[in-house]
Amino acid sequence: MKFSLLLGLILAAAPGFAQTTAPDVRPSPPTAPSTITRDDRGDATVVAHRLTTPLAFDGRLDESVYRSTQPFGDFIQQEPVEGGPSSDKTEVWVFFDDANLYVAARLWERYPERRVANEMRRDSYNLYNNDHFAVSLDTFYDRRNGYGFFVSALGGLADSQVINEQPNPNYNTLWDARTSNFDGGWSVEIRIPFRSVRFKEGSDTWGVNFRRLVRWSNESGFLTAVPRSWGRRGMAKISSSGTLVGLQTPSKQRQIDVKSYALGSTISNRVVQPAIDNDVSAEVGADAKWAISQSVVADFTYNTDFAQVEDDEAQVNLTRFSLFFPEKREFFLEGQDYFSFGAANTFGGGGGGGGGGGGGGGGGGFGGNNPAPLVFYSRRIGLSGGTRVPIFGGGRLLARGGGFQLGALQMRTEDVESAGVAAADFSVLRVNRDVLRRSRIGAIATRRASANGGQAGTTYGADAAFNFFTDLSITGYWAKTDGAKTPATGNQSYRGALNWNADRYGLQIEHLNVGKHFAPEIGLVRRAAFERSYAQARFSPRPTQVRGLRRLTFEGSLDYYESTAGRVESRESQGTFRIEFNTSDQVGIEVTDAYEYLAAPFTVARGVTVPVGGYSFQQLRATWYMSAARRVSGFAAVSAGEFYGGTIRELSWRGRVELSSQLSVEPQVSFNHVDTPFGAGDTNVVAGRATYTISPRMFVGALLQYQSSTKSVSSNVRFRWEYQPGSELFVVYSDARDTFNAGFPPPMLNRSVVIKLTKLFRL
Repeated sequence: MKFSLLLGLILAAAPGFAQTTAPDVRPSPPTAPSTITRDDRGDATVVAHRLTTPLAFDGRLDESVYRSTQPFGDFIQQEPVEGGPSSDKTEVWVFFDDANLYVAARLWERYPERRVANEMRRDSYNLYNNDHFAVSLDTFYDRRNGYGFFVSALGGLADSQVINEQPNPNYNTLWDARTSNFDGGWSVEIRIPFRSVRFKEGSDTWGVNFRRLVRWSNESGFLTAVPRSWGRRGMAKISSSGTLVGLQTPSKQRQIDVKSYALGSTISNRVVQPAIDNDVSAEVGADAKWAISQSVVADFTYNTDFAQVEDDEAQVNLTRFSLFFPEKREFFLEGQDYFSFGAANTFGGGGGGGGGGGGGGGGGGFGGNNPAPLVFYSRRIGLSGGTRVPIFGGGRLLARGGGFQLGALQMRTEDVESAGVAAADFSVLRVNRDVLRRSRIGAIATRRASANGGQAGTTYGADAAFNFFTDLSITGYWAKTDGAKTPATGNQSYRGALNWNADRYGLQIEHLNVGKHFAPEIGLVRRAAFERSYAQARFSPRPTQVRGLRRLTFEGSLDYYESTAGRVESRESQGTFRIEFNTSDQVGIEVTDAYEYLAAPFTVARGVTVPVGGYSFQQLRATWYMSAARRVSGFAAVSAGEFYGGTIRELSWRGRVELSSQLSVEPQVSFNHVDTPFGAGDTNVVAGRATYTISPRMFVGALLQYQSSTKSVSSNVRFRWEYQPGSELFVVYSDARDTFNAGFPPPMLNRSVVIKLTKLFRL
């Protein structure tokens, strides 16, 4: 099947792809002058008011409209007292004009001096560890999908897109916010252009919710209650949203965004032959976004460039399986949830490095030591063995309507003769169908083919996610790979899982199978030819008689791997005890008993190779999570125990030190010493990141890393300035140096300096 032809047909039919999902029954609106009403369940319905005069948009909330329009509030706690009234008063207003939706809030504080405000960098994960205010919008009122907008007390911005109640924090759109302080708290004004979100045309009703987080007390509250079991993902619980009425959305308009770039660089590389020394080059390219309708968006890219992307972080790998590195490139991060496959995270962390959090999805949410394969792993496009492969261009289509969601992607990469990489075409087609109230079924097909008409590899599969009540889900997938050299057997993978994740109790059961020859061409398989069975039970009481204690957690898990030939490969049982305090500090103890069979020799560290055989070992690990409300925060772990007939000692810390509201340092260390009958060695990573945020739209950051396994040190310095909304200037310096040889400075392996200017045109 010619995927390019298929994408063309879909694009041609796109204008008729209309949103027809039946919405919920509309609740009764408030009676003026009231701006809020609640139904029997406590779900809020609030009114949006049309502005007759423009707002100053300075975050001060001193215009007359704030005195003439009643605010709404009475937030409901999610943490720590589920269902109780929030401790701090919050007042909210919603307005609109012909072009924008405005959300404003006045956030009173009992103890303003305890406010945690140290992050204003755009899309920084640390923003969620600050005092912040957030709004979620269900713009199609389908109780499944939406957008989230977050603003810290310093004016830092973050946004997310929610697909089937799964958040994608890598989503970016154009919007703005301003914050200000007043005697007794802080205030915020948010401006969201209607053209920056997709919505059902002609509708005056959206789903909406608001969240406030007070970090020092670790208290979160919502206007419409969200179950405590959803924790920090509460903004993605679209089905628990309230209702926004009174909107007058604009009629459909042509919406085309073009983002062009010009780039100049100088590159040196002493590793390749012949060596490159200060090679100067210049490039231009562009991305375009065409909103064909409110339900269909097409993206096109030419000469795609990712020079501004931060380097991958160094990782310690003491397993015999390859590492996973997350996607960081903006083009592939946007809309990635449309291509996610596998329905949910794979549970657990055992199997000699075969477990760990993450999912069988498409490029995101997969991390650590997850054993589940990725049918679509976007880093296969434009990257090969650490080498950047030029992307000639491509296109993407995202659509939804009639209960369906569609994602289609077509990309072409160019030849890289020095790396032996041939030009290739990459195609992905993904479809989901909403069923029941919060469930879905779907299918995927991927294809990689030589651009010169050579061999091609295809993968296809189906998956499903059924969600029941509030906390119970049943998920599964099946996938198969085909190719000219793929055997007819052993080329499939499947998974079934049950997850009950309530606040007090939890249960996870999973079975996963990955065939020996299952090898998706645009995917990632860390471990093949195995069957995995996993079970975990959890009990998490919340003692009220102990002051300062919020929650205890007792967990027990069993993880069992067997090769497809019937041999036991890995077996692990683990017990965990964890204490969470009201400050959000956590301490924990993990006890692990494991067995690992090596079918081939395994090099653990430099000079340490473990021979074939079976090995049993026990390990003890202590962890400490330090609250992000403090100037010094982070996660520390120490472990010791048996390891392949010998011993292992591990000490690690990943932290954050707030030197000021604008300057932070994030040190990371991981020291691992193994001593076995086959040799002793160390595998260490030392890294540090420093960030100076000049304003919410300008920062400079530096990342320095040392990795003992490669005896290399690398640095990456980036400057970013969003000089206009959506238009940016980047200056990036990167180098890598070899520490095998003595001498200072260490000899250079490669170095680059890049200046990139982008300009957004909204047509």
